[in-house]
Amino acid sequence: MALLIDAIDKTEKLTEENLMMVEKLLIHAAEIEEIHEDAEVSLIFVSNPKIQEINKEYRGKDQVTDVISFALEESLEGEVIIQGAQLPRVLGDIIISLDRTKDQAEEYGHSFKRELGFLAVHGFLHLLGYDHMNEEDEKRMFARQNEILAGFGLER
Repeated sequence: MALLIDAIDKTEKLTEENLMMVEKLLIHAAEIEEIHEDAEVSLIFVSNPKIQEINKEYRGKDQVTDVISFALEESLEGEVIIQGAQLPRVLGDIIISLDRTKDQAEEYGHSFKRELGFLAVHGFLHLLGYDHMNEEDEKRMFARQNEILAGFGLER
């Protein structure tokens, strides 16, 4: 299994160490989620103004948020599957505001690294179909996040 991560830091503020940590964490999450085939994720780091613009354009919410995920695997009626092509499974895009990550780390009293990891895993699980629209789904998603983060050594 290989998870290919295409990481782009549009802020040019993320350290190489933190970028490597997030990539290793997402590979760890893919292993826990038993993604055995080649898969691809885009990870984009932006500022508060940029994520607000994306949030407004795609979600109709004119406000800053911490992470947005765009899953590319939602099945559509009448979808055509191309057989035989050895292309990686494209899971989607995870967009994280580094400004918001820093603010929330301070607000919650833990490290920037822990908050960055939390947001990356949260976005990744959304790409895999997890959600938190009701209490039962929220419990399931947050339990999985905590399991992945604890297994990687990024507990609160």
